[in-house]
Amino acid sequence: MASKSMERPLNCLNNLTQDDWLIGYNSHQFNQIAQELYLQLTQLSAYGIPPKIILAERKPVRFLASFIAACAANCPIFICNPDWGTQEWQQVFDLVQPNIILGIGNSEWEIRNNDNYQCPMPHCIMIPTGGSSGQIKFAIHTWETLIASVKGFTEYFQLKQVNSFCVLPLYHVSGLMQFMRSFTTGGKLAILPFKAVETGKIFNIKQSEFLISLVPTQLQRLLQNPELTEWLTQFNTVLLGGAPAWNELLEKARSHRIRLALTYGMTETASQIATLKPDDFLSGIISSGKILPHAKVTIRNQQGDILNLNEIGNITIQAQSLALGYYPITRENQADFQVDDLGFLDEQGHLNIVGRNSDKIITGGENIYPAEIESAIQATQLVADICVIGIPDKHWGQALTAIYIPNKSNTSALKIQTLLKDKLSKFKIPKYWIPQQNLPRNSQGKINHQQLQQIAREFLQNSIT
Repeated sequence: MASKSMERPLNCLNNLTQDDWLIGYNSHQFNQIAQELYLQLTQLSAYGIPPKIILAERKPVRFLASFIAACAANCPIFICNPDWGTQEWQQVFDLVQPNIILGIGNSEWEIRNNDNYQCPMPHCIMIPTGGSSGQIKFAIHTWETLIASVKGFTEYFQLKQVNSFCVLPLYHVSGLMQFMRSFTTGGKLAILPFKAVETGKIFNIKQSEFLISLVPTQLQRLLQNPELTEWLTQFNTVLLGGAPAWNELLEKARSHRIRLALTYGMTETASQIATLKPDDFLSGIISSGKILPHAKVTIRNQQGDILNLNEIGNITIQAQSLALGYYPITRENQADFQVDDLGFLDEQGHLNIVGRNSDKIITGGENIYPAEIESAIQATQLVADICVIGIPDKHWGQALTAIYIPNKSNTSALKIQTLLKDKLSKFKIPKYWIPQQNLPRNSQGKINHQQLQQIAREFLQNSIT
C-alpha cells in the first residue's frame, strides 16, 4: 500500500522528515527553495489567477523544488528541456505565452511582460512529448494523474516507500516520475547524470533497496563495463523502457542475473501501465508484463471490436493516470486512449508489443514491422545499433532499408545478409544497407525518423550519381 502522505504537494513537503532523502544534493536547500518560491507564487497570483510557468531549470534541486512550489501554488506549469533549440523554444513561447520563466539562463527567475494569465488548463502539469519529430506537444496532466501512476506502481510492486536512482532527465516523464514515487512515499532519491555513472562515479548506496530506470542504449553501455555490470546486478529492480530492447541485449542482461523489469508506457500515461516483474524476466519470459492496477488494456481491431487472447490489434488504454489531452485541447473521449502501438494479450495476461502501426512498412504487398528485422540484425552481433525504415520505391511501394553502425569498420553488409538468410524470409531482408558512425537518437533512445529518411535519401542519391 502507498503512504498516506500521497496527498497534495505541500503536505508531502511538510511531511519530509529525513534530511538525507535527496542523495547527492542538499535536501535542506530543496525544502528552503520550495517554501520560498511557493510564498512568492501565491503572492503573485493576479486577481486569484495563478501565473503560467515555464520550468527549464538545469540544476536538479532547483528544478524539483520549483516544480513542487508551482504545483502547491496551483500554477499551470510547463516542463521544458533547457537544451531545446531556438526554433523549438519559439514554438513553446508562442503556444504557452508564459508569465514566469524558471531557468534557461536565469539565475533566479524572470517575469515576462505578458498580461495573458488566462490558461485553459489551470492547476495542470504539462509534460513535453514528441520533440524528436520537431513538433513539441504538452500532455496535460494533474497532480492526481501523476499520483494515480505512483499508486498503481507501489501496489503492483507491493512497496510502501520507493527509493529511486535517477539517471534520466527530470524534464522527461521517466525522470519526473522517479522523483514523484520517492517524494510522495517518503523514499530516497539519488540523482546522477548518466555520463557520470559511465565514468564510474556512483554513490555509496545499498542498491538492493533501490530501483533504477534505464533506456536500452544505457543498459547496453553499462553491460560493456564489467564493474558497472556487477554494480547493476545489485539493484532490487532495473526498470527498462523508453524504446524497444533487442533480444541479444536482454539475453546478456539475463546471463548476468540483472533484475530487469521491462516496461510499457508513455508520457500520456504518466510512465508505465504494464511491467514485467524481475523474477519473470529471469525465468525467461519476454513481454511487457502484466497491466498495473490503475490501468486496463484492451486489444481491438480496426472496427473497434475487442479481440481474443493472442490476436494482434490496436492497443487501447484506460487508466487513472491518463493525460487529459494535449495543451490546450482536452480529449473528447476521456475514457479510452488508442495508441499507435500494435500488440496482444497472452494467456498469462501479459502485454506483448509487436510494433507501431505508423512504422509498418508495406513492400511488395507484404506487411513488415521493423522491430522484428532490427532484433534479428542485432542478434548477428555485427552491429552496435540499427534502425530499419521504408523508403519510397516505384516498384515495391517501399524499399526496406537498414541504417546501422557496424561493430567493426570492415564489417560488410553482405556478411550480415548471409547470417540473416536462415532467420528471415527473403522479403524481410533489407534491400539497402547504409553504414553510419551514429544514429540520431534522443536521450531516451528514441530514433528521429525524419533525420533517418534524410540520411537514406542523400545516401541513395550519391550512390546513383
